Parts: sequence; C-alpha cells; structure tokens
Amino acid sequence: MLVVMRPSATPAEINRVLEVIRAQGLEPHPLPGATRTAVGMTGNTTSVDPALFEVLPGVDEAIRVTKPFKLASREMKKDDTVIHTPFGEIGSKTFTVIAGPCSVEGEENVLRTAEYLMSRGVKFLRAGAFKPRTSPYSFQGMGHDGLKILAKAREKTGIGVVTELMDTENASAVEEYADVIQIGTRNMQNFSLLKRVGKCRKPVLLKRGMSATLEEWLMAAEYIMAGGNYDVILCERGVRTFNDHSRNTLDLSVIPPAKVATHLPIFVDPSHGTGKRNYVPPMAYASLAAGADGILIEVHPDPDRALSDGAQTINFSSFDEMLGRLRVMAELFGRGMNPLGK
Repeated sequence: MLVVMRPSATPAEINRVLEVIRAQGLEPHPLPGATRTAVGMTGNTTSVDPALFEVLPGVDEAIRVTKPFKLASREMKKDDTVIHTPFGEIGSKTFTVIAGPCSVEGEENVLRTAEYLMSRGVKFLRAGAFKPRTSPYSFQGMGHDGLKILAKAREKTGIGVVTELMDTENASAVEEYADVIQIGTRNMQNFSLLKRVGKCRKPVLLKRGMSATLEEWLMAAEYIMAGGNYDVILCERGVRTFNDHSRNTLDLSVIPPAKVATHLPIFVDPSHGTGKRNYVPPMAYASLAAGADGILIEVHPDPDRALSDGAQTINFSSFDEMLGRLRVMAELFGRGMNPLGK
C-alpha cells in the first residue's frame, strides 16, 4: 500500500503516518518526491483498510500496490530514482559509464587504468577483488589485498570504486572500500546476501540472473530495498539461450518494459553480454538508444594479457573511440553524460 501525502504535508503529519503504519505491524518506507512525499509500506497489508490512513491530517490518498515488487514498482514511485554519489548522479537523464578491468591484477595495472579513465572524465572504476569463476582453477581475484589497491586508486585519482561482493562473510570489508557494491548474476537470488546489502548504505548494482525473468529480477531488488537500501541499480548482462555466436544473449528488449515497471536506473554490461570485444561498442551504442541509464565496460591496457575475461575486454584506443561516439549519441537523445568533458 502507498500513502500519498499532500504537497503541504508537514514533517509532523508524515511522522504520524509512519507511527500508524508501525502500529499495524508493518514497515514504513518514506519516498520523498519532487513535489510531495509518499510513504510505502511492506508486510502483510491485505487486511489493512486504506481509510485508516485517508482520515489522517496531510494525507491525500492511500493506494493498494498490485505488483509483488512493491518498493521497486513504478506504482509505488512515479518519478525515476536518481542516485546521488560524490562522483556524479546516476539515473534519470544521465548516461553513466563505469569501466575498468575484469579483476584487480595488481597495483600498477589498476592505477594506470584509473588515471587513464579520469583523464577521459570517467568517474567510476570497476574491478573485481573477489571473482566468481566457472572453473575452480581459474584466477579468483586478490581478495582483501585487491580491495586495498582499489582504495589506493581512489585516494590517488579521486575515482569511484565499483566492486563485487560474493558472500556475507566479506560484506563489511567490501562496504568499507567500495562506493558501489556489485551483486553478480550468480548471486541475484542469494537472499541472505541481498538482505545483507539491504543494510548497507552504499548503492548496489544488481546484475540480472542468467535465466531470470524481469519480475524475478525486480523481486531480487525488492529484497535489498525492503532492508532500507533504496539506491539500487539494475544491470542487464545477457541471459542464457541457445545461441553460440556470443557468450550470452544481451537482452536489450528488457529495457523498455523495465522502464515501465520500475523507477530504478538500468545499466547494461555489453562485455559479459557478448563475450567478444568486437561486439562490445555496437551493443554499448544500442544500450543508450534503448534507454539504458549507463553501461558497465571492461577495459584494460593490454587485454590479451588480462588474467580474466580478456576476450571481451577492449583496449584504451577502442574505448576512446567508443566514448566519443557515445557522447555524440547522448546529445542526440537529450542525455547528459557522466563522464563529463570532451
């Protein structure tokens, strides 16, 4: 259920609504908007009468939310969510680029990449300190040492850090070092992990499961938001189909219906979505055209020597060319760019 306050509602009137919601054994979720505040609630609202709230001072109306994903639903919040970070806004009319190597391979490599990205105006570095790999014999990342390297790169360059959290055991460490916490495709329905990041106060980038429907994806986001963390970024990274021409099937067709169903920003990962570096720039352009709010790109000084996912990683010169074209496209589509600059 959603309680919509009048534009003139006072803080005391909003607090009164929160008290009544808690008295019903439900959890309130204030959702400030551009002109007025709405208050969502989670729990079993079936037997709750909307009139209980509609008689309260400052309340405009109480509406039942029909979607199973309550807080993530466009019914609950009409306006697009904009996530505010020290490195720029994510969502709404901004197209954000997050880039970097698949994994933290060493201090020199990460610093070189961070300095390069900042020189191009890119404000977010992606790199995995912990790496989920299909083979137990593949490089699994540098762990806590990798987190320290990412923190050093941020300290030296001012770039934001996006890195993956794989388990609840390392949640506190990743929360301390990361600016955006990534939940990978294999963990999209790791409910213990989703509940844990729901307690974090860092934005969470939630990748779509490799066989997940749109509703399952949004229900995973709901777990995070129900814990009190409303800064969730959805990320399409390709789904498992019958094809053998690319690593996955990058489902850009999910973006328009997702934009109808949810207010959360949506990113695309064309690197994992295609698995082949030559296909990454075209799918990046298509992501912007389809309405995505940003992309997650794997870039490396020497992709052929990368310790993980080198085949889908582009080099600096290819990234420069792609970035230039994205800027032209963003202007045509009326989108601002993060990165800034030329």
